[in-house]
Amino acid sequence: MAYVAPVEESLFFIENCTSIPRLCAAGAFPLGDGDAAAILTAAGQFAAEVLAPIDDALDRVGAQFADGVVTMSPGHRDAYRGYAEGGWAGLTLAEEWGGQALPVTLNVACLEYWHAASMGFAMGNLLCTGAAETIEAFAPPELKAIYLPKLAAGEWMATMALTEPSAGSDLADIRTRAEPMGEGRYRIRGSKIFISYGEHDLVPNIVHLVLARLPDAPPGTRGISLFLVPKVLPDGECNDVRCTMIEHKMGMNGSPTCTMSFGDGEGAIGWMLGEPNKGLAAMFTMMNNARLAVGCQGVGAGDAAWQKAALYAAERRQGRPAGSTPNAVLPIARHPDVASMLLTMRALTTSARFLTLATGDAIDRSRHEADPAMRQAAKAEADLLTPVAKAFGTETGCEVASLAIQVHGGMGYVDESGVSRHYRDVRITTIYEGTNGVQAIDLVSRKLAADQGETARRMFARWRDAAEALDSADLDRTSANLKQALDVLERATGALLALAPADALAGASAYLRAFGLVGGAGLMAEAVAKANSAAPLGQTLRASLRFHAERLLPEVDALAAVVEHGAEALTASEAALEPRQ
Repeated sequence: MAYVAPVEESLFFIENCTSIPRLCAAGAFPLGDGDAAAILTAAGQFAAEVLAPIDDALDRVGAQFADGVVTMSPGHRDAYRGYAEGGWAGLTLAEEWGGQALPVTLNVACLEYWHAASMGFAMGNLLCTGAAETIEAFAPPELKAIYLPKLAAGEWMATMALTEPSAGSDLADIRTRAEPMGEGRYRIRGSKIFISYGEHDLVPNIVHLVLARLPDAPPGTRGISLFLVPKVLPDGECNDVRCTMIEHKMGMNGSPTCTMSFGDGEGAIGWMLGEPNKGLAAMFTMMNNARLAVGCQGVGAGDAAWQKAALYAAERRQGRPAGSTPNAVLPIARHPDVASMLLTMRALTTSARFLTLATGDAIDRSRHEADPAMRQAAKAEADLLTPVAKAFGTETGCEVASLAIQVHGGMGYVDESGVSRHYRDVRITTIYEGTNGVQAIDLVSRKLAADQGETARRMFARWRDAAEALDSADLDRTSANLKQALDVLERATGALLALAPADALAGASAYLRAFGLVGGAGLMAEAVAKANSAAPLGQTLRASLRFHAERLLPEVDALAAVVEHGAEALTASEAALEPRQ
């Protein structure tokens, strides 16, 4: 089946539930009437007409490695050329460097479409915007002039080189070294693993942002610096950087996951970004961008899987209702169990979509509000929402893709149906760019604790107002359930902040899940309040919200119990952790 991007739903939320129209009116973005619709429509068409048709080859053939060279799948280079020529690489980058200076919120929607159509393709571009923003924030002017126009034009691409065999989520153990060689240059020596698009034949130069230690660096994360290490040096010479292997993976076969060696010979030449020993803080510019983008990957995979499942369930006829004639065979979508799965998929995907768009909106406000206090409040909101968007979006993608297989029955387990690919591809998203457990730790230990939950409570109040606005008779229970879930989440927030750190971490993942469920419903309620209830989109949003509130939100009570009391069971059950000998 053909992929259909959810342009109408994304556009409605952006135009009615975000700050983008107001910021555009104030001159923050070069967008006129109809421009957002035209951009999203074009992005959806590129996804459907260019990316979706090549995704099968990217999955079956994958990236090939031989003698240090990575060759991409058939059709990949032509599709990338279309991506670059379409101006998509510089969508949010500054006009000074050849970008279009458009809202992050618009890019969030585009990222969803592209990843829905071909996650293996879109992964190659996911890190480039964050790399460019990091270079813009921390590089000296001469480096900005060399690298930013090329990245904005899509002529070059970028990677994030953090992980090492002994340093995964805990970067304190990084061993890659950087030795000063004068004139602001350093020789980099070390190995990095799991580097997405670390080597390929799509562009002539790849810009690696590499974490490494200076000779006199203090131990731990306080001794990490960030370096720009290009595949090809500014004078045209090849740098001492090479790919030694690519991984054979469960999914994402079109995306080469590389082991990269820096400095096998005289040492790879690099330039420091930011200050010595403060590289991790600089790298978080890129990591936070990537975490939101990975949340979009989850939403895209979920939506693509739901589309396939909904069409299959409408066409596949099996089973007869009690007392019917022998020929009264139902589409399986009419069976309650299948209908429940389809509605769960739709509700979760919509709520996760709105969470990623709301996170993009908070980032846009943090950069473009005229009032400094409003910018600071928006930044706090973006910081809080980013781990939720990443974790809830990717968990949604995995859950929905798994349900799509179930809806297809035995055919879902067969590659021919195409739904197993979505599950194989999306499964990694809960792991990379900080596992979802790491996101939960970040939410609870840093973001929520930063202001003792005040930012979260402001968001709860806004979602409560949206619940109060659901005053029609058919949504009475929906409104009541959402308000009750907000009460439970607010209570859990207070309880969590009062717990000892170790006890708080025991319930962190449950808290993040509850936050995502309630926040997604609150944002859906805001959209329903603005939508025309007689129009097809309004009817769909109302139905999705009602199902979400009445069938999914009851889970929040159980999650809150884990937040408040889960540490006790965890501690008492440690004997069961022992492996069987």
